[in-house]
Amino acid sequence: MRTLVTGGAGYIGSHVVRDLLEAGHEVVVLDNLYSGHDWAVGSAELVRGDLADHAGVDALLRARRFDALVHCAAHIWVGESVRDPGKYYRNNAANAFALFDACARHGPRAIVFSSTAAVYGEPGVAVIDEDRPPAPINPYGASKMMAERALVDIAAASGLRYAILRYFNVAGADAEARIGEATPDNSHLVKIACETALGLRPSMHINGTDYPTKDGTCIRDYVHVDDLAAAHLAALDHLGRGGASLIANCGYGHGFSVREVIDTVRRVTGVAFPVAEGPRRPGDPAVLVAASNRIRATLGWTPRHDDLDAIVETAWRWERRWQAMRATNERSVQAAPA
Repeated sequence: MRTLVTGGAGYIGSHVVRDLLEAGHEVVVLDNLYSGHDWAVGSAELVRGDLADHAGVDALLRARRFDALVHCAAHIWVGESVRDPGKYYRNNAANAFALFDACARHGPRAIVFSSTAAVYGEPGVAVIDEDRPPAPINPYGASKMMAERALVDIAAASGLRYAILRYFNVAGADAEARIGEATPDNSHLVKIACETALGLRPSMHINGTDYPTKDGTCIRDYVHVDDLAAAHLAALDHLGRGGASLIANCGYGHGFSVREVIDTVRRVTGVAFPVAEGPRRPGDPAVLVAASNRIRATLGWTPRHDDLDAIVETAWRWERRWQAMRATNERSVQAAPA
């Protein structure tokens, strides 16, 4: 398929692009490189552009007539969304509205949308299924919920078909360390822990130790980014074969606490880095764990990396390579003639 991937130069998008290319798809990446990197798209065509340029997006879709869209572009930080909600509603919601509306006019007719478990808010159940009504507790989740609703309504009116994938906590990296988490100002737990193990941070913080969980820290369902990328390809295959639209969770069905993740990173890296404790972060629910029966049954999704040690090992391998790449680039810049 001729596939457009928005945000394809970012963390998750680049892994999806890698798999699409390896599967023989024709891939175009639309990315403003706000948090992505041009090297991450591999041999895919990169169109540098912004979803806020609605006329430009409309023209791209009209000219290229894509078969499928994978919409990964978004702002993703919960804490930032609480501090600056307008930024999230403009990019994650309003830009998505315009994108989906343009798809209804020009194609593609198959859309895979990267959503989030944050749409569920504080569901009050141990394992969350897709029938749980969305009730986000932060602007990030609310902006994604709005985009979901827009896609469902636009699809009903236009005949588009979609797969909305609600990610749980994504971690890990490409097994060969070709690509990985390189987003600046990152707040992902595994990423921060690996940076601390490398000495790039003096210490790290646990945000909240008084949650109603087994050790007082938040529990999350950590899914390897390679399994998540495979879910996108399975969704595209499903839609390409005429499958019905669906909303599906992407998670393993069990969670780990913040303390358990930190202990795992310490063990895998062999570094007993310092950890401080602080207050809760606004907008964080205590527990988010996925029921994944639907995606397994409908898409035949079978995770291959459901192991926290393996997730951390790939993240650690990538982090060391990424920091070496950054150091090499800095030396090249310093050595360049004025």
